[in-house]
Amino acid sequence: MKKQKEKLIIVGAGEFAEIAHHYFTRWSPYEVVAFSAERNFIDKEKLFDLPVVPFEELEKLYNPEEYKVFVAVTYTQLNRVRTKLFKKAKEKGFSFATFIHPTVFVDDTTEIGENCFIFELNNIQYKVVVGNNVILWSKNHIGPRTIIKDNCFISSGVTVSGYCEIGENCFLGVNSCIADYKKIAKDCIIGAGAVVLKDTEAEKVYVGNPAKPLEKSSFTAFNVKEE
Repeated sequence: MKKQKEKLIIVGAGEFAEIAHHYFTRWSPYEVVAFSAERNFIDKEKLFDLPVVPFEELEKLYNPEEYKVFVAVTYTQLNRVRTKLFKKAKEKGFSFATFIHPTVFVDDTTEIGENCFIFELNNIQYKVVVGNNVILWSKNHIGPRTIIKDNCFISSGVTVSGYCEIGENCFLGVNSCIADYKKIAKDCIIGAGAVVLKDTEAEKVYVGNPAKPLEKSSFTAFNVKEE
């Protein structure tokens, strides 16, 4: 007898939500049954012929004991929007799906949190710890004993060498590189192609090789609005 798939609601109705629907449908044990967004951001009643329901009413429409959610929002406001919805969904009583593409190498000593999305061809090595609400786009290398803290967004082609620590809410740009034993402080932006050879300071934007901070803060660069 075929095992029944778990029911999943995708929180979000934009491009990443559509991508998440495709990946969960094709490569996961979940069945996507609905999308959800904050009422002011709903511009369509259906997506892929599934209902788009107000996030404010989600727990009234779908029993948190029967449905899981995945918050499909990218790095908007330096990951603040995704984090806000993740926390609110948790307050509503929902548990979360994590997606790991079948081409990903994940060492059996690795720890991966909830509401994570790990795209194809990532390489996640010995005793790596990935926190909650983390997005790893495609083809990244995460070296041994690295810690990626909550709410980070790692774009494509990033190399994080061994024994590193990536602080909360960070954004690592395409093809950036973090040398061994380096700490990226929270709320940092590491620009595309940047090579980080020293520990960073919080709330900074780093660019270049070797990476150096810009004058403007990461909050300014990503229009962060704290609530």
